[in-house]
Amino acid sequence: MSEKRKDNRGRVLHNGEIQRKDGRYQFKYIDANGKEKFVYSWMLDHNDATPQGKVRNLSLREMERQIQANLFDNIVSNVGNMTVLELVEKYISTKTGVRPTTKAGYKTVINFLSKDPFGRKRIDTVRLSDAKCWLSKLQADGKSYSSIHSLRGVLRPAFKMDVDDDLIRKSPFDFELASVIVNDSHTRLSITRDEERKFLKFVKEDPHFCKYYEGIYILFHTSFASRSFAD
Repeated sequence: MSEKRKDNRGRVLHNGEIQRKDGRYQFKYIDANGKEKFVYSWMLDHNDATPQGKVRNLSLREMERQIQANLFDNIVSNVGNMTVLELVEKYISTKTGVRPTTKAGYKTVINFLSKDPFGRKRIDTVRLSDAKCWLSKLQADGKSYSSIHSLRGVLRPAFKMDVDDDLIRKSPFDFELASVIVNDSHTRLSITRDEERKFLKFVKEDPHFCKYYEGIYILFHTSFASRSFAD
């Protein structure tokens, strides 16, 4: 029988695990596409101490469990390193035949994410708390509620698309916006019924504007028919 491989602390290493000369641990696996992949960590187990001067991350065996769960669920580990910006671009590419104003809104979101560090985050690393903290920071930095609402209006369905594609387990943007930021936008109020009557009376009796009375009357009673009037 071949001797079992051990690390420098005498612990038996599992299949695919090795300890490199610099002390770092490595795990080799085959992804869902049949490609050979590697992950690394300075810790074999989560109880291990992080070497001095090294950044603490997941231990190797925590990574292994995550990879195995992803492979079992048919989720591609690391999602091909896709970033938030790339995900949004992919989502927008599926939205054909939209209005020019919608296209302009998509372009605004793309331009913003291309400059914001959040756009460079890998989508499988974005957690619910990350999304909430990011939106909250945007408002604290002066971003308007309507702008944040528009950003989230694209990011939410984009992440939902990847959930449906089995690339991630859950969307980090699946929450109510009002639970994170304050709606400080000003609501535009419709004119009252009495104000409408006075305005139409003025138009009807004015020598110049009277010729527009019928058109304005129709606009009030079609385009605005669904709004509520205060008595």
